[in-house]
Amino acid sequence: MKRLRIFLEGTVQGVGFRPFLYRIARDLGVGGYVKNTASGVLLEVEGDEETLDLFLLRLEREKPPLSRIRSRRIEELDPAGFGDFRIERSEEGGDRGISLLPDTATCGECLRELFDPGDRRFLYPFTNCTLCGPRFTIVRRLPYDRANTTMDVFRMCPDCDREYRDPSGRRFHAQPNACPLCGPRLILYSSEGKVLAEEREALRGSLELLLKGGIVALKGIGGFHLLCNALDEGSVRRLRELKGREGKPFAVMFRDLTQLRRFADPTQEEISLLTSPQRPIVLIRGRGLAPSVAPRLRRIGAFLPYTPLHHLLLAELPFPVVATSGNLSGEPIVRDEEEAVLRLGSVADCILGYNRKIERRCDDSVVKVVGGVPTVLRRSRGYVPLPLELPLTLKRRVLAVGAHLKNTFALGRGREVFLSQHIGDMETLRTCEVFEESLFDLMELLGFDPEVVVCDLHPRYETTRWAEEFARRRGLPLIKVQHHHAHVLSCMAENGVRGRVLGVAWDGTGYGEDGTVWGGEFLLSDYGGYVRFKHFREFRLIGGERAVREPARVALSLLLHIFGREKLPPLNLGFSDRELDLLSEAWEKGLNAPLCSSAGRLLEGVSALLGIRWRNSYEGEAAVLLEDLYDPAFKDHYPFSVGDATVDWEPVILALLEERDPVRGATRFLNTLAKIVLAVAEEAGLERLCLSGGVMQNDPLVTAIRDLLEERGFRVYTHRHVPPNDGGISLGQVARTLGEDSEL
Repeated sequence: MKRLRIFLEGTVQGVGFRPFLYRIARDLGVGGYVKNTASGVLLEVEGDEETLDLFLLRLEREKPPLSRIRSRRIEELDPAGFGDFRIERSEEGGDRGISLLPDTATCGECLRELFDPGDRRFLYPFTNCTLCGPRFTIVRRLPYDRANTTMDVFRMCPDCDREYRDPSGRRFHAQPNACPLCGPRLILYSSEGKVLAEEREALRGSLELLLKGGIVALKGIGGFHLLCNALDEGSVRRLRELKGREGKPFAVMFRDLTQLRRFADPTQEEISLLTSPQRPIVLIRGRGLAPSVAPRLRRIGAFLPYTPLHHLLLAELPFPVVATSGNLSGEPIVRDEEEAVLRLGSVADCILGYNRKIERRCDDSVVKVVGGVPTVLRRSRGYVPLPLELPLTLKRRVLAVGAHLKNTFALGRGREVFLSQHIGDMETLRTCEVFEESLFDLMELLGFDPEVVVCDLHPRYETTRWAEEFARRRGLPLIKVQHHHAHVLSCMAENGVRGRVLGVAWDGTGYGEDGTVWGGEFLLSDYGGYVRFKHFREFRLIGGERAVREPARVALSLLLHIFGREKLPPLNLGFSDRELDLLSEAWEKGLNAPLCSSAGRLLEGVSALLGIRWRNSYEGEAAVLLEDLYDPAFKDHYPFSVGDATVDWEPVILALLEERDPVRGATRFLNTLAKIVLAVAEEAGLERLCLSGGVMQNDPLVTAIRDLLEERGFRVYTHRHVPPNDGGISLGQVARTLGEDSEL
C-alpha cells in the first residue's frame, strides 16, 4: 500500500475537478480526500502501486475539459488507513495562486434542460452546472466555494442540495447551482427604477418592448447590454443618438448559427470562435442588417447567446438584436440596477435585471481572424482571468498599469501574468475610478503584493501619473517603458520568443524618447532594451489631437511636406479657403503641430486623400474603412524609398495622387506597406519579426506581410491571445522586467 499527497495548481476550481477526482477514486477503490485551497487543489490517495499509477494516468487523460493543470507536485507518504474517498471542506488562507475559470457559455446539457417542458429548470434563466455559467464575475474571494461568491445569499432547495452532493451528476459541487424555487429571479424596472414585473412576466415585458422597436437594458454576466432590433433602422439610429455613439459599429447577437447565416458569411474558423465556450464577439462579413448597425462597413461584430437569459430572449424574437455594451459613450460598462437607472435610464425604455450581484465588471471580448490567425482584439469575458505564461521567470512581483487607451493592467509573478479585463479609455473620471477599483480587487483576489511598478513613458497618461503616486506611497521602484518597445515585448512574451527580434510596432500615437510622436517603428528589440532601427519619415499633426479626429488634416500635412504652401495641388479635403490658409500657417510655423512618425495616422491620411473618410467618428475609422476596401485581385504596389534611418512615404503619396479608384488605391497602399516591411527586414538581417500595434489588426496587411516574409525564410510572430492594440501593452510592460541586461 502507498499514500500519495498531490498538489495541483492551475485552472482547477470551478471546473468540476473535485467531483471528477471523487468519481475516479471511487471507481478505482482508492481511499483519501480532496479539498480546495486558496492556491489550488490538494488531495491524498491511498492504494496499491498499480492502482495509484492508473489513478494518475486517468487524472491526466480524463480531467474536465475546462481545466488546465499548470503544475503538479507529488509526495509519497506512509499509509494512513483511509477507508473511503471524500470531499473535505475547503482550506482558507495561504498563498492565492489559483487560476480561476472565466465565465463560460451555457453548455449543451443545460440548454437542453432550458427548453424541455418536462424539466424542473424549464425556461429558468439562471441554469448552470460545473461545465458552464458565471465564475469570475461572482467570486468574492478564494477558494472558489459558494460561500465565497455572490450566490451565498441563495439557500439551495432540497432538490438542488441533493444535486450538489451527488457525485454522479454534473452539478456535484457546482457553486452557482440554483433553480426557480431557490435561485435568482428576473425583475423588470422602468427607466426610472420602478418595479414593473418579476420572473416570466419580466421577460415577457422586455420581449414586448423589443417587438415594438424599443430599447432594453439587459443585465448579463459581467454587466449590462443595450438591446434593440438589429433590422429596424429607426431603433438602431435612436440607440446611437441616445447613447452618444456616432458611427462606431454595434455588435449583433443572433439566435443561432442558422439565423446568423442569413445575415453573414462566416468561415469555418470564425464559426469555431462563435461557438466556443468563450463566445466572443467575432468580426465577420455581414449583410442585410439595418445600415446604422455598422455604417459603411462590410464586417459586423457578431456573437451568439452565452447565458440562458440571452437564449430565452432570442428564442422568442423573429430578428437578431443589437447587443452593445451597457454604458454611455466613453464610460465603463454598468454592472448593477441602481447604476443602470442612473446612467442608462435616459437611453433604455426598460431595465431587465435580477437579484444576483455582479461582483466585477467584465465586458464582452472581441476576436478577429488576422493573417489567418484568430486574434483577440479585446480580452475580457471568457478569457479573463486565465493567466499567460512567460518564457522566463520574473525575479519580482510586477504591477504593470498599461496604456491610456483600451486599458488593461497586469499582475506578474513567477512565470505567470494575469491580465485584467478590458477597462477602457482612461479619458473620464469614471473610467479612472473603475481602473483603480478593478486593480485593487484583482490584487486582493490573488493575494498579490507588488514589488515593482511599470508604466508608460508618456508623462501625461493618467496611468503614468497613477503609477508614480502609487510607487511613491508604497516606496516601490518605478520603471517607465517606451510605448512601442512594450508593444514588441508583448508579442515576444505571448509567443515565448527569447533573444533579439526586429519589432514592427505600428499604431496611432506613442510617446517617443526624443519627445516626438512615434508610431511607425522598426525596433531591434530584446527584453532588456531596443534600438530604433528605422521609422517612417516624420510629418506634422496639424492641430495635435484634432488631426487624430480629422484625417483630412493629416492628408493636408503630407501634401504640405511634399509641395509646400504655395504649390499645393488642387485637391478637395473638405476645407474652406480660410481654413486652408489657417491650417497651412499652423503647419509652416509648427503651431500645435507636433512631429509624428505614425503608421496609423499615415493610413488615415491616405484614406482622406482617396476620398474614403475625412473625419473620424470613432478611433481609427478612416483606416478601418480603407482596410474594408482591400481587393486581393490587385497584386501591385507603389514605389517607396528606404533610407539610412527613415522610410520615406513621399514616393507613395505622389503615386497615390494619380490614383482614381479608391479600391485600387487602398489595396496598392497596403501592398506597399508589406513590401516596406520586407525591405527593412532584409536590411536588418534578423530572421525573426514580431508584428504589434493597432495597425496590425489589419487583416490584409498582416496577411501580405506574413506571406511575403515567410516566402523569404523569415519567421513572423503575431498576436493571438493578447491584443496587438494598446490592450496588450501591460503584458509588454511586465515582460520588460525580464531583461536586466541587453545586447542592444
